[in-house]
Amino acid sequence: MSLAFIFPGQGSQAVGMGADLAEAFASARAVFEEVDEALKQKLSKLMREGPEDELTLTENAQPALMAVSLAVMRALEAELGVSMSKAAFVAGHSLGEYSALAAASAITLGDTARLLKLRGQAMQRAVPVGEGAMASLIGPKADVALAEAAAAIGAEIGVCVVANDNNAGNVVISGDKAAVDRAIEAAKALGARAIPLNVSAPFHCPLMQPAADEMARALAEATIVSPRAPLVANITARPLHDPDTIRRLLVEQVTGRVRWRESMEWLADEGGVTRFAEAGAGKVLTGIAKRIAPDALVSALNAPADLEAFAQSL
Repeated sequence: MSLAFIFPGQGSQAVGMGADLAEAFASARAVFEEVDEALKQKLSKLMREGPEDELTLTENAQPALMAVSLAVMRALEAELGVSMSKAAFVAGHSLGEYSALAAASAITLGDTARLLKLRGQAMQRAVPVGEGAMASLIGPKADVALAEAAAAIGAEIGVCVVANDNNAGNVVISGDKAAVDRAIEAAKALGARAIPLNVSAPFHCPLMQPAADEMARALAEATIVSPRAPLVANITARPLHDPDTIRRLLVEQVTGRVRWRESMEWLADEGGVTRFAEAGAGKVLTGIAKRIAPDALVSALNAPADLEAFAQSL
């Protein structure tokens, strides 16, 4: 068995996430306490009790999702005997890349929380609310080629690019609102369904350059070491372990495309991964993994019972 841990991105957050982990595992409670201390914020209380609109704010959702993922990983390792040494690779969707790196001990938990708080704030500052937009193109015809064709039509009047290539039939575009609106109509004409996303900013597009500049300064000062398992990066869809390359690609990732479909295909085909475990909130990546690698074993590690069953199965 070749195992990859995968880590969810924004959109998987929900009030109450992580509460059962904190109740079941002392090591999980310690993660939430450490994140609270690093941020000088009662983020764990917000995660437990809401309100939802405050948790959904990018600057809160990003470190909160990372905290749940790391609570899962710490509980597995400290209390259930599942070492990171069992993982052949790690990968994370957008902010999940930071979770992956923290899980693989490339960045400390406190530094990861602070970086994600800044990342969320910088992304929100980069584009005034209402000026940017994102949309999900879905359906049998919604592949990258269709998305790029629709985005090119939108780009005639503003910034519009493919932001997330999640899997065949699920591609996200991002950019100026008017340009994305035009691309939505083009995508529909080309045979795809198009759903505007309820997001606060147009992520993973050139409009995020001010945020990338802020992250470049912050990451230049952060300590990053080689991860315990190679990271399959969003930008390249290939494994890497060099700290300087990781630092550079984390900056590029702010404005660049999340090549998740290609990352998963590489893991399943070239990487030889036969088992995927999604560590953290939600099951979005679990569903994608089942579609891209139907022969692989796939587990969503959300609740204490999930962790216990996974540990016993190894």
